[in-house]
Amino acid sequence: MALVWLCLLWVFLSAGVATLPLRVQYVPGAILLVAAPVLIVMIGLQVGWLYALLALAAFVSMFRNPLRFLLAKLRGQKPEVPR
Repeated sequence: MALVWLCLLWVFLSAGVATLPLRVQYVPGAILLVAAPVLIVMIGLQVGWLYALLALAAFVSMFRNPLRFLLAKLRGQKPEVPR
């Protein structure tokens, strides 16, 4: 039951961060970006891997731009940071 509450908290926090101005979103967004894989693994262990795959698809959909930025940085490119 605690996993459900943690996931709901993550969803509401991410919705709240999305309403912030872009220049303020970086730190809380990074924290949510790091917390999500932990929650997805917990979902996989406790509920089942099919649900974890669904959660992973939702996570990648929501964080597609930050993930593109991180991939570009890992490739050695210099991606442009929005103002």
